[in-house]
Amino acid sequence: MELEDIRREYNKGGLRRKDLNADPIEQFNLWLKQAIEAKLTDPTAMTVATVDQTGQPFQRIVLLKDLDKRGFVFYTNLGSRKAQHIEHNGKVSLHFPWHPLERQVHITGVAEKLSATENLKYFSSRPKGSQLAAIASKQSSRISARGVLEGKFLELKKKFEAGEIPVPSFWGGYRIRPQSIEFWQGGEHRLHDRFLFSKQEEQWIIDRLAP
Repeated sequence: MELEDIRREYNKGGLRRKDLNADPIEQFNLWLKQAIEAKLTDPTAMTVATVDQTGQPFQRIVLLKDLDKRGFVFYTNLGSRKAQHIEHNGKVSLHFPWHPLERQVHITGVAEKLSATENLKYFSSRPKGSQLAAIASKQSSRISARGVLEGKFLELKKKFEAGEIPVPSFWGGYRIRPQSIEFWQGGEHRLHDRFLFSKQEEQWIIDRLAP
């Protein structure tokens, strides 16, 4: 089979303006709840897109860890490639691909660092292995072999065997304050439904977009 022959119809139902919540965060929460209830694999997984100083875009998948009216939260090594990009250009794009539900959500916004209190609260909630891995891995740096990483992990495991693990200074979270949120629902004959929420001052404006 040729790649051009791989296709399917989208027929799980459309999306109409009357069905939308006026608040896109509430609409997102509804769709996320439905994705979780549908037992999708990694329903909180999202693509985070950043741009380096030359204008080259990069993407990677991280997990959404919190969401409220202020925005979407994820955590990372503050020396990682994504963090370096954000330091230079805080504009970020997020994408949630819920393919089994024939849905996508695309978000644009500006990243801001979380407070030390917020970082501590989440770091303390992580399994001990994840805490150790956050310290052991100098994210995005080049390493000679996996054994180097595993050796550092075991060294830290022994060091903190009997005590609490401190939050590393080079680790923390970002909140993406949304400027636009687009909801995409697949439709028959490629007549998909797309609604774009754009923030103007403190109001959300809704536009229907052609598929």
